[in-house]
Amino acid sequence: MREVVLVSSVRTPVGRAYKGTLRATRPDELAAVAIRGALDRVPQLDPKEIEDVILGCAMPEAEQGMNVARIAALRAGLPVETAAMTVNRFCSSGLQSIAMAAERIAAGGAEVIVAGGTESMSLVPMGGHKIS
Repeated sequence: MREVVLVSSVRTPVGRAYKGTLRATRPDELAAVAIRGALDRVPQLDPKEIEDVILGCAMPEAEQGMNVARIAALRAGLPVETAAMTVNRFCSSGLQSIAMAAERIAAGGAEVIVAGGTESMSLVPMGGHKIS
């Protein structure tokens, strides 16, 4: 089994849901800023080397973008050839995404993966969107 190494980590700012300065900021934009920030910390990494972007999102609907990982990857400037997927595991989606990326690298299925989570509780009504 191969050793897995975290080479960069970034945290977006936290605001007050429904009232804070980030209340209108879309989660794909928050994630794109984090991805770009993480990559900026590793200038020797060519973005073309990133094989996948795995992001967790508890409520991947409406403003959350359905496949928010793909949208965030493109907004971060990653090549269109870079794969991306959104993981929905409610409260542990981001952590699950990081675990999945680590497992895949350890098993030899990939070399470089961006993983994390994104959410904007300000853009999701309490209880989620009611699709009828």
